[in-house]
Amino acid sequence: MASSHFKSTPAPDNSRPSRQSKVTKLKPSSAKTKTTPSIRDRKLKSTPLPKTRLLSVWVILVAGILGLGYKLYQLQVIQGASLQKKARSQQTTNLKPYIPRRSIIDSLGNVLATDSLMFTLYVHPKLFKIPQAEIADKLALILSNETPDRLVKKFQKQKSGIKLATRLSESQATKIQELKLDGLELEQQYARFYPQDEMAAEVVGYADNDHRGQAGVELSQQELLERNALSLYIRRSGHGTILPAFLPQDLLQSNDWQVKLTLDMRLQRAARESLKEQLKAFKAKRGTVMIMDAMDGAILAMVNEPTFNPNQYSQAKVELFKNWSVSDLYEPGSTLKPVNVAIALNAKAITPETTVNDGGSVRVGPWTISNADKSGGGIVDVAHIIQYSSNVGMVGLMRHLKPDDYYTRLQEVGLDSKTGIDLPGEVASYLKPREEFVSQPIELATTSFGQGLSLTPVKLLQLNAALANGGRLVTPHVVRGLVDAGGTLHWKPNHPEKNIFTPQDAYRVVQMMENVVTQGTAKTAQIKGYRIGGKTGTAEKAGPRGGYSATAKITSFIAILPVEKPRYVVLAVVDEPQGGNTYGGTVAAPIVKKVMEALIAIKGIPPSSAAALNNLDPVSDDKTKPQ
Repeated sequence: MASSHFKSTPAPDNSRPSRQSKVTKLKPSSAKTKTTPSIRDRKLKSTPLPKTRLLSVWVILVAGILGLGYKLYQLQVIQGASLQKKARSQQTTNLKPYIPRRSIIDSLGNVLATDSLMFTLYVHPKLFKIPQAEIADKLALILSNETPDRLVKKFQKQKSGIKLATRLSESQATKIQELKLDGLELEQQYARFYPQDEMAAEVVGYADNDHRGQAGVELSQQELLERNALSLYIRRSGHGTILPAFLPQDLLQSNDWQVKLTLDMRLQRAARESLKEQLKAFKAKRGTVMIMDAMDGAILAMVNEPTFNPNQYSQAKVELFKNWSVSDLYEPGSTLKPVNVAIALNAKAITPETTVNDGGSVRVGPWTISNADKSGGGIVDVAHIIQYSSNVGMVGLMRHLKPDDYYTRLQEVGLDSKTGIDLPGEVASYLKPREEFVSQPIELATTSFGQGLSLTPVKLLQLNAALANGGRLVTPHVVRGLVDAGGTLHWKPNHPEKNIFTPQDAYRVVQMMENVVTQGTAKTAQIKGYRIGGKTGTAEKAGPRGGYSATAKITSFIAILPVEKPRYVVLAVVDEPQGGNTYGGTVAAPIVKKVMEALIAIKGIPPSSAAALNNLDPVSDDKTKPQ
């Protein structure tokens, strides 16, 4: 039997599919290309969001928006103002920079008062690392008013916080810092500084440590000297740092105007030196010298002695802060006689040719009035009465006026009022009440030669200036105005004036006053080449219990120059000179002479012409008014 041969077909291997089987699987039939969604996907697409949930979401969103809107309304509208105020207080700072007082200068630009950086020195002995004696030795070399022994005593008062010195300059502070000593503390501050020391103290005055004026111009012109204070609101960061971008553009700009005075320090020094010399020679209580430009009332010099140093005002006597030339009354005596003559001339009660009988004394009721030398001149005219200062002659002249009319005219020239000077503490002149003056003949008699009434030295200066300028009562003043750094005048005060005499009458009296210097009681005031008019005065001082003192007197001399063209008036008053030969002509007139010599040199006043010196120039009515 034949064997049958056959191929056995191997079983397919599912683990390694053939190439053909792979191709077949990669290309499925079209019926199987769409994927069948899962049960979860079918549920998501078919189940809608519940309306309640959607509504809840919208409610929450709307409520949130309404809540935010309400909160914004509260913040922006209801609380907006208060929150804005808080924000500003946190984001801004209020700076009040130090605003210095305006400087004070004289007519030439010399600084009389200014604000300067000063230092106060404190010591703390408990911190000293070296012996107190060594520190005292080193500090004494810098502090001019201290000695080592005195400093050591101060160190021993307490352990800390001893105020050792004030008003130290920057140079002194630098020297102290260079010592590098433990226990020394310097505190800087601005203080008022007076470069001229006491030279103009009676006019300038002083300001205290709080920058408040206490005397002189510093007090009377307080508002003028103070610049407008600025408040600067400046932005700052959260750390408190000032943001420069928010600084005002004009932060560094300031008002540089200065207060300019009419004083001339050259004349001020000359007047003070002359006055001090004469006060020392006669051991006088006090004195004053003033120079006025009669054309406008400008005070060129005003000196009182004794005086004080405004840089050390705390060490001065309180009474020296008062400028007694404007605040103290005195009886002017014979220096008022030219004013009385001008009053009588202006009233047409007398003429320059009017004569009276001077018998040396005259009886007025129960009182007897005599001349200073007890002698009489017989029949004398007005010029003679002024030249020899006749009391009896003045009583006779003023009797030509009715008492009531005389009193009214005294009031018209301001003999019961202030001058209006721009300095503090001025008092009004004093006249007896009208009823007493009119009813008591002795009042008219004593007033005629300057007793029985009282005025201030500056009032006497003002009245005699009216004689010099042609009859105008001008206002004495020391403030010229406000000027910038270049000297341009930006503001000046207005000063009232009025006519009290005619130019002719005023100049006639000035001519009569010239005889006082050339031939009368003031020969000591003569200056070669110059015509000078003047009047001396030696008045008794009122006693503390009424009446007059037997020993105390007040001497004075008033001068007008030059006579041919009057402009300047100089007054010197010396209170209670000691000695036997103490009169206006011996005490006050020499002071005025030295001051006038300085005035002539400084102002360049030319000498009088030869004809004028010889009184050969006739003065007609059209030449009597000064130019």
